Amino acid sequence: MKMVHERINDMRGNLITVTASGVGLGELARIDLKNGRSVYASVLRIEGDQVTLQVFQNTRGISTDDQVTFLKREMQATYSDMLLGRRLSGSGVPIDGGPAIQGDKVNIGGTSFNPVKRVIPRDIVRTNIPMIDVFNCLVKSQKIPIFSVPGEPYNSLLMRIANQTDADVVILAGMGLTFKDYQAFIDNAEESGSMNKTVMFIHRATDPAVECLLVPDMALACAEKFAINDKNVLVLLTDMTAFADAIKEISITMDQVPSNRGYPGSLYSDLASRYEKAVLIEGSGSITIVAVTTMPGDDVTHPVPDNTGYITEGQFYLHHGRIDPFGSLSRLKQLVIGKVTREDHGDLANGMIRLYAESKKARERQSMGFKLSRWDEQLLHYSILFEERMMNLNVNYNLEQALDLGWKTLAECFQVDEVGIKQSILDKYWPKK
Repeated sequence: MKMVHERINDMRGNLITVTASGVGLGELARIDLKNGRSVYASVLRIEGDQVTLQVFQNTRGISTDDQVTFLKREMQATYSDMLLGRRLSGSGVPIDGGPAIQGDKVNIGGTSFNPVKRVIPRDIVRTNIPMIDVFNCLVKSQKIPIFSVPGEPYNSLLMRIANQTDADVVILAGMGLTFKDYQAFIDNAEESGSMNKTVMFIHRATDPAVECLLVPDMALACAEKFAINDKNVLVLLTDMTAFADAIKEISITMDQVPSNRGYPGSLYSDLASRYEKAVLIEGSGSITIVAVTTMPGDDVTHPVPDNTGYITEGQFYLHHGRIDPFGSLSRLKQLVIGKVTREDHGDLANGMIRLYAESKKARERQSMGFKLSRWDEQLLHYSILFEERMMNLNVNYNLEQALDLGWKTLAECFQVDEVGIKQSILDKYWPKK
């Protein structure tokens, strides 16, 4: 039986408090306004008979004598193939002018997939971006963030990854997006011809902060249903710092004692419960998560990237418009390099990175006015080619082309005995003059 309460005790920001009993955390409630409009809220905190709810839309127009009806269920997403090609708000309402989504109701924010049913990932996700495919492979079912700062082209990088992969479904969870960024995702999906396999859950910067919290849960709940139905799903989360800031804003409104820089002590669990949705399901599909984490002041010790680093399986460090090879890491790359890719992959990647690291020292010597040796000149020439051919985010090579170009670059700059790669690999793959 649904309980109806006709008195709101307190309103603060997007939070309201009513006197109620027999309700549970996360339970959904409907607030019926005098103008005939209804808005929804979920139970956030229970203290005795005082129940605090977070309202998903703007609280403007809500009065203390409006009716609050508890619906005896959690917030739900609607899952069906009708989602493909659609754009929805954080509360699952279409924002593209199309009809309402019809399908199965799925509770959001549930537990992660049963670990017993998970399998070790073995497949590479090809992106045609050399700094990923060659040096830090993205693996199916991996969870990995892009660490960056505001102003870097991280959303453009997400679009490249979405366009190049062979995922069956791409789900974008946009949090705190500007209209320009939002429109760029739409234009990209239309121009690349991927709109028919793309679902967008969007929270714009002008939307209530509380709706930002729903976006990743909506996206991941639908992703799980697609994965169970044999689909390989790529989930793009941008920006998880905006998500964490929304959590901080709500916790401050609730007078919670902050843990670190104003963020609540639950931040790690809040992030982990979303990232742990990445999964490869035995005999079925998969969920791969690529997220953006912006670092205020380029500070990797900030609570959001700091906690994220413990949860995820590496990171891509986007710096000055390029993926930095020294700040980036994929902890799952060893599962695919040389096993599902070419045998020379690991040796070539390690050799190229080692020589690029040496070239940075040569640049330092050059900048300080030291006389450069022939080896330094070789390294400087190599660094220019490496940055143009491998680090440039505009280049588009499949993995095999990128490996061949890597060998070509080494051969243009060094002698065969100078690259430090084992002879059996050199005999087979060093370019013949």
